[in-house]
Amino acid sequence: MGRRVEVADFTIVVDGIRLHYSRAGRGPALVLLHGLVGSSRNWDRNIQFLAKFRTVYALDLANMGASERVSGLDPGLEATADRIAAAMAALDISKADVAGHSHGGAVAMMLAARYPDRVRRLVLFAPANPYCDFCRPLIRFYRTRLGVAFAHLVPRLPRALHKTALSRMYGDPKRVHEGALEGYTQGMNAGAVEHVLGIVRGWTDDMRALAEVLNQLSGLPTLLIWGDRDRAVGVGSGERLAARLGARLMVIPGVGHLPFAETPEVCNRAVREWLG
Repeated sequence: MGRRVEVADFTIVVDGIRLHYSRAGRGPALVLLHGLVGSSRNWDRNIQFLAKFRTVYALDLANMGASERVSGLDPGLEATADRIAAAMAALDISKADVAGHSHGGAVAMMLAARYPDRVRRLVLFAPANPYCDFCRPLIRFYRTRLGVAFAHLVPRLPRALHKTALSRMYGDPKRVHEGALEGYTQGMNAGAVEHVLGIVRGWTDDMRALAEVLNQLSGLPTLLIWGDRDRAVGVGSGERLAARLGARLMVIPGVGHLPFAETPEVCNRAVREWLG
């Protein structure tokens, strides 16, 4: 059993916004981007391993996790990618490998398209993408008055309901680990909800903008990791995305939307081999 790597928490001010991040390890930089309503804590089962060969920066995106809540902040993919690039510059990261999950995966692709000199390789866990239609009914719902009202109730729902919702993101609910839920619920407040609703309102435009830049990523080494029981971003969209990017697609049987949390040993080894 190797010794544990120290994971330290920091804040940095980027464009006047206080962002939280966790850092661990040494070596070339690896930036981790969480998904919607997530946080840097979502990577708790990965950081210790990844920090053995990389300096890992797990960011809390603006208006999420432990980062500052800023009303009216542009939630679009391009603006979010620009904030990540600014954070990298502030942290003196000239170039990094970037891993992203779900919406964070879409941000990672946009980041690589807008700042190609800043991204060495991509690892994308079930990234939101223009080919996915699983989420469209939910997107439509949360654009309605009823959906908006329900979204604002979510932070006050009982823990048992949050736990049930998280378990549906797993292929096997028994694999939900202790503390996983808090990585989503602790940062869930009115500011985070309003930011997510802004992302939902701009979803169609964001996916259209992402589709327009995918060709720019065709030469970038990219690993896609999907669970074949993903109920949020279907693996079929991953096959189309892999073909468009010329990426490698790894499908894990029996796993849902959070493969890095559900089967961390498998995913950690895959990331290690991919990044070299």
